[in-house]
Amino acid sequence: MSAEQPAMLSWRVILPFLLTGAIWGSTWYVITGQIDGVPAAWSVFYRFALATPALFLVAALMKRRLALTSPEQLLALFVGLFQFSGNFLFVYHAELFVTSGIVAMMFALLMVPNAIFARIFLGERVQGGFLLGSAVAIVGVCFLLFHEWQSNPDAGVVGGNVGLGIFLALLGILAASVANVIQANPTGRGVPMVSLLAWAMLYGTLFDFAFAWVTAGPPPVPDRSEYWMGIVYLALIGSVVTFPLHYNLVREIGAGRTAYNSIVTISVAMLLSTLLEGYQWTVLTALGMALAVVGMLIALRARKQKGVQVQQSGRLRHDVD
Repeated sequence: MSAEQPAMLSWRVILPFLLTGAIWGSTWYVITGQIDGVPAAWSVFYRFALATPALFLVAALMKRRLALTSPEQLLALFVGLFQFSGNFLFVYHAELFVTSGIVAMMFALLMVPNAIFARIFLGERVQGGFLLGSAVAIVGVCFLLFHEWQSNPDAGVVGGNVGLGIFLALLGILAASVANVIQANPTGRGVPMVSLLAWAMLYGTLFDFAFAWVTAGPPPVPDRSEYWMGIVYLALIGSVVTFPLHYNLVREIGAGRTAYNSIVTISVAMLLSTLLEGYQWTVLTALGMALAVVGMLIALRARKQKGVQVQQSGRLRHDVD
């Protein structure tokens, strides 16, 4: 145990650990500026149209093989459709109705469907402590969602209804979970992660383009500099820069410990939502936040290393990653 502590406390671990958590936490709020007056589907496309070539460049600089076999390309296609299309399209549309911090908090529970799908499709066992922690975290998030619903009974934060936003966020969580689990199969384990995600992002971007054109018409060209600055931030900082940092963290301290940066992520997301979106705290929401964090800590500590690997693999978002 003592041999592990210096590595965890070294600057090369602490700095990327906090940096990735803080960046991923900020992306949830930045997304709100991408759906203000611009169809969400086109904002998703613009983000990954910029991030995709950058990620291929990262793979080349890391000297990872980019040539994939046919089964690997098929896997990349499915990961792209679920992760970089379904997941992000649902998330962007969910934030039309629910504050960004709440959506981020919901996504902190991604480990729950990951564990369920991994048990069904990969045969991975789940410990009792994980189930207990997950149950506590779910209760906490339900408190937050109840407050959100109670505060906006007829209309959403931007326009619409909160129930629809919660439903879309849940679909986004399921899409991300499917992507995480399918890439953890033997084919996925044989591909350098950054290469698999680069190809998956390319396929997802192509689908995003088609979906946006069909559902929202020709691409708009926003004239706000803030919008394009947000695109650059989400694409390069929120998607590309953080991935090598996260990837190295997994190698340095293991996927289980790296998973704890989700606590930093939701803390930053809720802080920004409070400061910039006017999120109102009450006794119920404070209790909900506390239960969610405590539950996550219990679940993460109980999760087997192999199981956590499924949660962390393929996360770029992150995200919603």
